[in-house]
Amino acid sequence: MKYAIYGAGAMGTILGAYIAKAGYDIDLISRNEAHIKGIQAHGAHVTGTQEFYQKVNALLPSEMKEQYDIIFLMTKQLDNEQVVKNLVPYLKTDGVICTMQNGMPELSVSNVIGKDRTFGSAMAWGATMIGNGSSELTSEATNETLSFSLGSFGTHQEEKLETIKQLLETMGHVDVEENFIGARWAKLLVNSAFSGLSAVLGATFGEIAQNKKSRKLVQLIIKECIEVAHAAQIKIEPIQGKNIEKLLDYHGWIKKQISFMIIPLAIKKHKNLKSSMLQDIEKHKPCEIQAINGVVCAYGDLHNCETPINDQIVQIVLEMEKGKYTPSWNNISLFR
Repeated sequence: MKYAIYGAGAMGTILGAYIAKAGYDIDLISRNEAHIKGIQAHGAHVTGTQEFYQKVNALLPSEMKEQYDIIFLMTKQLDNEQVVKNLVPYLKTDGVICTMQNGMPELSVSNVIGKDRTFGSAMAWGATMIGNGSSELTSEATNETLSFSLGSFGTHQEEKLETIKQLLETMGHVDVEENFIGARWAKLLVNSAFSGLSAVLGATFGEIAQNKKSRKLVQLIIKECIEVAHAAQIKIEPIQGKNIEKLLDYHGWIKKQISFMIIPLAIKKHKNLKSSMLQDIEKHKPCEIQAINGVVCAYGDLHNCETPINDQIVQIVLEMEKGKYTPSWNNISLFR
C-alpha cells in the first residue's frame, strides 16, 4: 500500500519521519520547496524532545504522480474543498483521506469525496517548523503525550481504519473514538484556549498558563467552549485520559479557583508549544483562526450561546493579519 502526507509542515514532517522509520512507504508532500529540498538532501530532521534524521520520500505537489491508498491531509484549512478536489486524481478508487487538520474539517472533506472515504484524527502534541528539512517536536516525547484520537465520518471501512491506526501508532498512542465529534471538540477546546491566545500574545502555551491575566482568559474560553458543546448536545471526550469538563468546568467559586490552579498543570507537557497560527502571523501569512476559535463562535451563534472571548480573539487576529496589531503581551489590554 502507498501512503502520503499532504501538507507536510512541522507536524507532518515529524509524523512522516516516524512512519518511515517504522518501515512504511510514505511520501511527504509540501509546497515549501526549501523544506522539501532539505529532506531530500539529508532526510527529515526531528529535533527538540527527540533527535534523529530519517530518510523519507519528499516531493512538491507538482511532482505528484502516484495514486495513494491513504492520504493524511495536514494543510491549513483556508480552501479545503478545492485542496481535496485537487487530490482526487491521486487517490486510488478505494483510497481515503484522513484529515488531521485543526477544528472540524471532516465536513468539507466529505463534501468532495463522500463520508465513506473520510476519516479524521486529532493530534494532542505540537511542533514548530525550523525549515530546510527540520522540525522541532515541542511536546514531551512520551507515548501518553504523543497521542491521537481517530475516527470515521460515516464510513465502515474497518480495514482502512486499522491501517491508519497502525501508521499513527508508529509515533504514539491512538484512541479510536466512537464519539469522534466529541474527541474533535476536546482538541478544539484546547486549541481555542491556547492557540488563539498564543497568536494574540506572541507566547508559548506555558507562558500563557503561568501569567494570571492570560490564564483567566484561558479559563473563560474553556468555559465558553464547554457551554457551546452542551448547547449543541456534543459530549466532550477525555483528552489523553483526562476529563476536561470534570477538571476545568465550574459553577461555584471554589471549583472556579481549583480550575484556575489546575490549568498550568494540565498544559505542562506542552508548555513549550508555540501555536501554528502565531508562526503564520510572524511570517505574514493568513492563519486558521476561523477554523479554530471561529468554529466555536459559529456553533455558539447556531445554538444561541454567547462566546464573547472567542469572538474577540477572532477579531484581534483578523486585524493582526491586516497589520493593525502584532503579537505582543500588550494585546491583553484589548480584551473587554
